[in-house]
Amino acid sequence: MSATIDLQRLPDPSPAVNEVVEALAAGKLVILPTETVYGVAATASDERAMLRLVEVKGRPEGKPFALAVGSVEHLARFVPSWPPVGERLARRCLPGPITLIFRVTDPKSLFHSLPPLVRQWVELEGTVGFRIPAHDFVLDVLRQLANPIVLTSANLSGSPPPRTAEEAIKQIGDKVDLVVNAGATRYGQPSSVVRITTNSYEVVRPGVLSEQNLQRLSAPMLLFVCTGNTCRSPMAEAFARKLLAERLGCTPDALEEHGIIVSSAGVAAASGLTASPEALQAVARMGIDLQHHQSQPLSESLVRCADAIYVMTHSHREEILRRWPSAAPRVFLLHPEGKDIFDPIGGSPDEYQACAEEIEMAVRQRLKNFNL
Repeated sequence: MSATIDLQRLPDPSPAVNEVVEALAAGKLVILPTETVYGVAATASDERAMLRLVEVKGRPEGKPFALAVGSVEHLARFVPSWPPVGERLARRCLPGPITLIFRVTDPKSLFHSLPPLVRQWVELEGTVGFRIPAHDFVLDVLRQLANPIVLTSANLSGSPPPRTAEEAIKQIGDKVDLVVNAGATRYGQPSSVVRITTNSYEVVRPGVLSEQNLQRLSAPMLLFVCTGNTCRSPMAEAFARKLLAERLGCTPDALEEHGIIVSSAGVAAASGLTASPEALQAVARMGIDLQHHQSQPLSESLVRCADAIYVMTHSHREEILRRWPSAAPRVFLLHPEGKDIFDPIGGSPDEYQACAEEIEMAVRQRLKNFNL
């Protein structure tokens, strides 16, 4: 009978993390909780552990296992030149209940450093499925390990995946070395499996994330940022919506149906404020209606999801990078020459009009390089 760690009874999980790390590093098999179902894991650096996992699962050849890593940054070392849609789904969905299948044929991929037998059992026609489970305990384990783990549901092939440690133990508990019990899993169903192609994606197995969720999560997103989100950034958002809608031959309200998300926010904004009267008047002269705009503060979720974040001033960029340094490659000055677009608050109608025209010019220039 395998040893069991009951996380529900531990005030501090740190010793348990260390125990699991040591067990995996020693080539042992461990049943782990995830947010989807319970999995059984082996280190990806040990061929003997890999063979034990194959035997425990009764897995036929040609049905590969997934690799689990501790962060998107670690995943990028395995997929050094990923397609935009793959980078987008990884950034927005991970950690989370999704397995992303990427090509690993790039010579710079860390995949080629894994032992041959491990590569044989996780790769299929040059592709590998990757998981980053949204479970704090498992993430702590992964971040302490030097290598990824091979992770698969803790059931016999063809049997239902376990939602509890007890279900996992009933199926394969006598064939593993250690079981971590964290109670019932959050979702109780397998991850969605999505294959990334050069320009799109394919749902290989439905799971926690629906087709509708995946469509939205894979859509390009432009985000415009100013201070209060009642003047400059709402005008920029509205101009972008108008120009993109004209390019696609749809209405601005239908952009999301065409797979494009455009939004705006403020680094010091309150929620639910309307656009300023002066901004409303300035863009109305240019055929734009901002009557329904409601302000929102910039958030971690917005920053993570945005493919390009256009800010009005250098100070806005500095504030974003202070709070979210990893967003640096996606934050740009809206003005194509890198100039600040100053806040017209308190200015005359003519100053607001000049600001609106400057923003419209800048958005038009930026969208020239935006591929639909």
